[in-house]
Amino acid sequence: MIENKYAALFEDEDDIFGGTPQSKYWDIANIANEEIVSDELDKVFEKYAVMEMLLANERPEGHDLLRELAGYRFENSMEIEQKKKGLYIEFTGDIVCRLDS
Repeated sequence: MIENKYAALFEDEDDIFGGTPQSKYWDIANIANEEIVSDELDKVFEKYAVMEMLLANERPEGHDLLRELAGYRFENSMEIEQKKKGLYIEFTGDIVCRLDS
């Protein structure tokens, strides 16, 4: 009874269907066709590689990109967390849309 009384205090407002975007992604990814999940994950890695290359090309040679990213992550942690949740939802949707085809 006491647990139910305080449950609302610990709910994440971004929960979808009873879980966080990250947990829902893994719920879907773990039951989806392995080939679909692998293909979608490959798209994520490709996007990451392109973004990393674009960032590196904009910086002088010898620039410490990892240090810059760590500093940016530290300064913008709240916004990054929200973006991450959005990406989990997007990637979950990409997998779900392919399940019907």
